[in-house]
Amino acid sequence: MKPIPESSPLRKPIYLDYAATTPVAPEVAEAMMTCMTLTGNFANPASRSHVYGWQAEEAVEDARGQVAALLHADPREIVWTSGATEANNLALKGAAARYREEHPEGGHIIVSAIEHKAVLDPAQWLEQQGFQVTRLQPDEYGRIHSSTLRDALRDDTFLVSIMHVNNELGTVNDIAELGAICRTHTHGCLFHVDAAQSAGKLALDVRDQPVDLLSLSAHKMYGPKGVGALYIRRDPAVKLAAQIHGGGHERGYRSGTLATHQCVGMGKAAELAAAQISEEPARIATLRDQLWQGIANLPGVKLNGHPEARACGHLNVAFAGCDGEMLLLSLRDLAVSTGSACNSASIAPSYVLKAIGLDDDLAHASIRFSLGRYTTTEEVSFAVEHIRQVVKHLQKH
Repeated sequence: MKPIPESSPLRKPIYLDYAATTPVAPEVAEAMMTCMTLTGNFANPASRSHVYGWQAEEAVEDARGQVAALLHADPREIVWTSGATEANNLALKGAAARYREEHPEGGHIIVSAIEHKAVLDPAQWLEQQGFQVTRLQPDEYGRIHSSTLRDALRDDTFLVSIMHVNNELGTVNDIAELGAICRTHTHGCLFHVDAAQSAGKLALDVRDQPVDLLSLSAHKMYGPKGVGALYIRRDPAVKLAAQIHGGGHERGYRSGTLATHQCVGMGKAAELAAAQISEEPARIATLRDQLWQGIANLPGVKLNGHPEARACGHLNVAFAGCDGEMLLLSLRDLAVSTGSACNSASIAPSYVLKAIGLDDDLAHASIRFSLGRYTTTEEVSFAVEHIRQVVKHLQKH
């Protein structure tokens, strides 16, 4: 077969949108394929009357252990979900419903103003149900300071939700410090962390980090879409009210037949992430820095987010003097985004970039580049030249 010419419309752009989703690792796809046909673990894991069900259940529990190992957690602290969005909803709504059982008047919740919509929207819904919500403003880098959190705590604060890594900026919050504040609060309050963007990139150890609830998504760490997990601490015990009913699966937290192949896929992805955590993030960070160094001297270029406290693959850059829509269209040889994939259909400027002080024009002219496991040095070199050519052309016109 002849290679596709560089000029062919069939040639795919270089993928630099790993923060939106990652490709499934070959090892993960192979493991999943063993759970889909008659000769594999295709059965319902809840079917305990025959060997097919027993084998499927064993595969699911092995995967649960793999996910737990990534967090240094007890497997019994892992609850399967359909992704981080459901995990976030279960954490926030489940904690609120449980709190209301003893406090009918409602209570106080704290989130950051630049959380993913999977946290902000449930928080807004809870506000409509009578709970009070405080949205913490970040600093100019997108970080939530401990003093900001401490000042916002009230006697009736029962839940704080702050993401580990911001999905648009890559900025890292100090969850150990923030969690310690929650743990030592006079009346105590639960600390939830959306770790969808940090799992596999930063070390997560719930034995040392004061986190009560933590959300994960398989497709952000080279696993399949449609599966995630919520870590629920057992000691001290955290209690949530179920949000999906219909069979009492997952110790009553989340009903529904488990998709064995997806659980196995997430487990394998977690195992691979844990095995590569000491080397892969450093390699990806080197490529990210290569990309930034190649374009940093362009006129009007500005780095969005923290220059150091940043996840390995994220690079969010503002290009002053460029029309945002034309910039994105002109970078046709790169698969990139202007922010969160969940908000890509919106024409409004990113609320994350606005919150850290960018005006509308600069927010619109910002691009999120995100690198990952399969990014190569050659691809980064090509991206640098392509970006430089496009930006210089747009700034002239």
